[in-house]
Amino acid sequence: MNCNNANKSIGCTVEKCAHHCHSENYCTLDQVSIGTHESDPKVCQCVDCESFTPKN
Repeated sequence: MNCNNANKSIGCTVEKCAHHCHSENYCTLDQVSIGTHESDPKVCQCVDCESFTPKN
């Protein structure tokens, strides 16, 4: 499957996201929002992609 709208500036391996380019490890959005659920994030597990949308 070819993904014509892969954004090569946004790498992504979350295949369960509706915005994941299924043939390549890229996001299909033009821009993503990154946030955190911690008051003082220290490791990457504290950071979230707030643009995530579950794939149907």
